[in-house]
Amino acid sequence: MTRNEPIFPAGRHALYETHGYSAAIRSGDLVFVSGQVGSRQDGTPEPDFEKQVQTAFDNLVAVLDAAGCGLEDIVDITTFHTDPERQFETVMAVKSRIFPAAPYPNWTAVGVNWLSGFDFEIKVIARRPTA
Repeated sequence: MTRNEPIFPAGRHALYETHGYSAAIRSGDLVFVSGQVGSRQDGTPEPDFEKQVQTAFDNLVAVLDAAGCGLEDIVDITTFHTDPERQFETVMAVKSRIFPAAPYPNWTAVGVNWLSGFDFEIKVIARRPTA
């Protein structure tokens, strides 16, 4: 039986410790990444929305890297938005920099009314590549 292995990126930020959760859990060859937000190193929200989205992706990449994965290993993406209609254009601009060409990952976007002071969150499931 495979045991779940917690994953933390180097220099993990304060949110993991403050709220008592793992950045990701590796179970077999799957990596379940907790929602990543655009937090600064101390865990506070990045106030500029586009930078907050970019920082959430940067945090995601750091977690994937710690798990031995990359963006190309993503199987499923779910994003959470506090004001999807107003934020859509900005999120799509960042997304096009992160995923510039097909094949694009599947993606589910959900509008929410609270993200603990943040306006964007991204969680993914990735498959760790085999050697």
